[in-house]
Amino acid sequence: MRLRIAVAVAATALVGAGTAALAAGRYGSAFALKPSVAGPAPGGLVRVRGLTRDQVVLGRTEESARPGVYGLAGVGVHATVGRVVDGDSRTVTRRLLRVDKGALGVDSFVRVTPQVYTGDPGSALALEYEELAVAGELGPLPAWFVPAARDTWVIAVHGVGATREDTLNLLPTLHRLGFPVLVPSYRNDPGAPASPDRLGHLGDTEWADLDAAIRHAAAHGAARIVLYGWSTGATMALRALQQSAARDRVAGLVLDSPVLDLRATLRAAVARHRLPAVLTPLAVRAAEGRAGLRAARVDEAADPDRLTVPTLLVHGPDDTFASWDATRWLAARRPELVTLHTVPGAPHAAMWNVDPDGYEETLRRFLTPLM
Repeated sequence: MRLRIAVAVAATALVGAGTAALAAGRYGSAFALKPSVAGPAPGGLVRVRGLTRDQVVLGRTEESARPGVYGLAGVGVHATVGRVVDGDSRTVTRRLLRVDKGALGVDSFVRVTPQVYTGDPGSALALEYEELAVAGELGPLPAWFVPAARDTWVIAVHGVGATREDTLNLLPTLHRLGFPVLVPSYRNDPGAPASPDRLGHLGDTEWADLDAAIRHAAAHGAARIVLYGWSTGATMALRALQQSAARDRVAGLVLDSPVLDLRATLRAAVARHRLPAVLTPLAVRAAEGRAGLRAARVDEAADPDRLTVPTLLVHGPDDTFASWDATRWLAARRPELVTLHTVPGAPHAAMWNVDPDGYEETLRRFLTPLM
């Protein structure tokens, strides 16, 4: 009798532990499948310590001390800061370039973000543009269209945890080069239809909405199309190149901080929320199961033998969300098609922020033959 009781107690404990582990895995998976619009790697909040007309003093963190141009986003406020001009062990002083929305206040808290502009192409950049809807498989997808003279269009698609506003950083450059630019939203974006499970799929299903944008462009005058994707938007671009019915219109790819290793990115997404390391494998498996993700499909999209058009890869070794090793491997396998522009010191999807001039010149050189 005592033996049966002991076995029953042990079995109950094991079942309880297993259930708790499954629950923890499901909880952790939400960090990968329901990313905040603050981005996949936003860092913590930073306190505004001081403020003048053209400078802002921030508490020192890894994010607030990075070189380059960044946005500061808070509750009801968005500002843009430039280079670091001073600092000590506790603070960083940066150039304050503008305040787009609201008002910065001393002792308020902000987040450092790659998103330098807020609003739309008209309000943020004074560019002529149209609001339109792309017919997606789940319903209408809000989109911006910035017209220009060429018949080669750029379709710019944001990545995980971002919005169309993140593409505004590069719209002035693309417009100066004369490219019409279509900026579509996709499922689960603000104003766009939700996916049936209301989860993100790291580009695995979202690519169908990019396919809808390609077909829209082809039907409205685009003789050639350059797909420009950030993060999981880059994954979507690779899938569309291989599977879109209009893929023959695609003349080139620009892939910024591309997600090419699904499991590495899932691990990074979970780890950033400080889930205990022992639970990370459970969370990764739970994310794959909940969203029907298959690492093999991402691997297939990143297969260098399937690459058929000139491709610009923009990435760097300090991106801890998307695998830098996977990017280098892809570039090394197809040197005749791939140009790799390396940006040291840049976090995920912030390659332009660290070196805007170098980034834009590399982009110009790559796009010129595709005009």
